[in-house]
This record gives sequence, C-alpha cells and structure tokens, in this order.
Amino acid sequence: MKFSELVAQLAEAGVVGSFSVDANLDITQVAAIEEATTGSISFIEGDGYANHLQTTQASAVILPEDELLQQQAQERGIAWISTASPKALFADTICLFYQPYRPEPGIHRTAIIHESATLGANVSVGAHVVIDANVTVGDEVCIGANVVVYPGVVIGDRCYLHANCTIHERTQIGVDCRIQSGVVLGAEGFGFVPSAHGLKRMEQSGCVIIEAGVEIGCNSTVDRPAVGETRIGANTKIDNLVQIGHGCRIGKNCAICAQVGLAGGVTLGDGVTLAGQVGVANRAKIGAGATASAKTGIHRDVKAGALVSGFPAIDNALWRRSAALYKRLPELYQSLRQIQQRLNQDS
Repeated sequence: MKFSELVAQLAEAGVVGSFSVDANLDITQVAAIEEATTGSISFIEGDGYANHLQTTQASAVILPEDELLQQQAQERGIAWISTASPKALFADTICLFYQPYRPEPGIHRTAIIHESATLGANVSVGAHVVIDANVTVGDEVCIGANVVVYPGVVIGDRCYLHANCTIHERTQIGVDCRIQSGVVLGAEGFGFVPSAHGLKRMEQSGCVIIEAGVEIGCNSTVDRPAVGETRIGANTKIDNLVQIGHGCRIGKNCAICAQVGLAGGVTLGDGVTLAGQVGVANRAKIGAGATASAKTGIHRDVKAGALVSGFPAIDNALWRRSAALYKRLPELYQSLRQIQQRLNQDS
C-alpha cells in the first residue's frame, strides 16, 4: 500500500498531518518500533519510546502532535503521520493489513441444534457445537467448535463465540460481543448457606446479561446469582482468567485485567480499571472512573475517580510512600535498637 493511500484511508480516524519524502513509498506491514524493518509502519506514544526514533528501521511512524519528533523523523528520512492519539490510530492501521480468521457462514454436519432454536442469517456453527432448546442466535454470529449453548440463551447479532465456550441457561449476550475460548457464562454462583447438616445448596435461579460490545478473555467466568442478575455493562473489556462472582454489576467501558477476582455482589461504576490480580470483597462498591493497581485487595467501597493500591487498598500516593519505607525496615529497625540501647544505658 502506498503511504499516500494509507494516509487517505486513515483520514477519518484522526490524522492531523503527514509527511513523506517519497511519493511512491510502499508500506507493507505494521510492526513494533523496536522491531520494524523497511516497509513497516510503527508508532511512538510517550517519552519512554521517543528515543527509538533515532534507531528504528521503520519506513513510517505515527507520531503525536510534536514538532520536534516530526523534525527528527524528517531528518532521518522517515515518513510520518501525526495524530492526537498515536496508539489508537495504529490500531486502525493494523486493520488495514490484518483481518482475524472468521469462518464462512454454514452449519457443520456434526453440530446438534434443537428444533426449537432460532438461527439468524449468515450464521456459522462449528464442529460438535450443541445448541439447546429455545436458543435465539442473531445474524452473522460465529460459534466455534465444541461450544455448548444451554436452553433459553439469546446471542445478539455479529457475536463471535470462540471454541470451547459454555453458555448456561437464560444468559443474554448483546450485539457485537466477542467471547474467547474457554469462557463460561451463566454457571451457578457459589451459593451455599450454613445449616444444621453443613452447607446447604441455594439454587441459582438468576441469569447473566452481557451488554453490547463486551469482550471476555480466555477461561474467564461470569456466574449467575440465586435471584436477579449478574450484568456486564456495554463495551467493557475483560482479560483472561477473570472471575466475576454472582450478582455483580459491572458498569460500561470498564477494563478488567488478567486474574482479577470479584466476589459476589460487587458493583463497578462506569470506566473502572482493575489491573492484574486485583481482588474485590463481597458487595464492595467501586465508583466510576476509579483505578486499582496490580494486586490490590479491595475490602471496602472506593470513591469515584480514586487511584488505590496495596493490601488492604489505600490511596496510591500513601501506598507508594509506604512501599518506599518498607525496603528500609531493616535499617530503621537497627537504628531503633541503637536508640533503645542508648536510652537503657542513660537510665
């Protein structure tokens, strides 16, 4: 693809300016700035990567609106595109060179589909799929091999359920969702109550609702509650190996990273970010726009917009000061002992 054609195709995605010394420059692939070779286009976002502009072999780069970086690129003979958000524009660029695998419409001969199920237009159903009674599948849905869909499930238009997913009864999945391999939606929540004879099962009669545009990573689980619903808000993105407990309510546009665990009844406002291995206790409420850094343990409510860290969770600035002191504990302890010894000698 000619560089000029690339710029034209990205024009509506936020291109502010562009430059090339070669009107016939060919761009053949996308690449990371450190690994780029001739014909590649890459991007730079943030001061930590700006130095790579002096060494990269990329033919073109996507830059922020920074005249100094643009001048440096020109001096090296590198074509550039400027934009307010280089990484976002790079994401659009990838789509011009790569399209993920998507099977052609059709139903594999080994699939088992209940006669009461309803399938929309241009649906793809893979090998050994089981679709049970009263399931509704929208248009242009892809269902990968070995997926099991329990009775009463609704799957919205253009969803992609990758291989080996299990979708339990009455789960509702909105349009344009992507469910990665091994995900389990709507399984029974951990509902047991103490009794005279030990733990008694509480049947989980609720359901799971996944709103439009949600993506859920491999081997994650979203449990249904005893009553009511577990809900994942529109456009929320969930990484691999995440546990969403029964009765949780997740807002819109949240980012939940790998190995996060949410106990039952947790509420997340819109735009919450939970970094890797965050744990959230029963019924804790996290306000809109809050962020928890990796391995944070949240046992109580978090205010909107807060940045918390540590176990138990505290304000990030306080946690950073505490972490800096922690590695000095042996030194501080030794100083304390010396002071104590002097006091004992003077008494």
